[in-house]
Amino acid sequence: MDIPISMKTEIAAWNRGAGIDLQSWTGIEGRFALAVGYGSIFWPEFVEFDGYILPKRFSEAALRAYESREGTTRKSVECVMNHLHIADIQYYGCPDISKDKILLLGNLFKEIYEAKLKWQFPDRPCEIEFYIPTDEDDLIEYQVSFWQRCHESGE
Repeated sequence: MDIPISMKTEIAAWNRGAGIDLQSWTGIEGRFALAVGYGSIFWPEFVEFDGYILPKRFSEAALRAYESREGTTRKSVECVMNHLHIADIQYYGCPDISKDKILLLGNLFKEIYEAKLKWQFPDRPCEIEFYIPTDEDDLIEYQVSFWQRCHESGE
């Protein structure tokens, strides 16, 4: 994995200026508790419910509320229920948020979701989208989501 430009100076300063690789840096800076937490984000649990694929801890009330809105489709409901704002994996106002990190993570989430969904639901092909906002400096709006291709017909 390429190191985002916004991290290169910090990582290069390690080891008396000789630098350090990303995996070693993670081993020094990280904690097992964080690794467990990130595991739940980077390998999420999904379930099938009422023909949808949803996060394991979804809210049925929220699902039914989205379904009841005029003009919604199964695709739009599934897409909303499954979206993740990349910035939300950290706290609001986290000082090291940057476009290069958000782009790297968004593309990584897209790949992870593709692999996870194909593995867990091989008979239910999904479309995974990494949404990049028109205003690319609006880091809060970058998000990843997915829906089943069978819902694309608008039913």
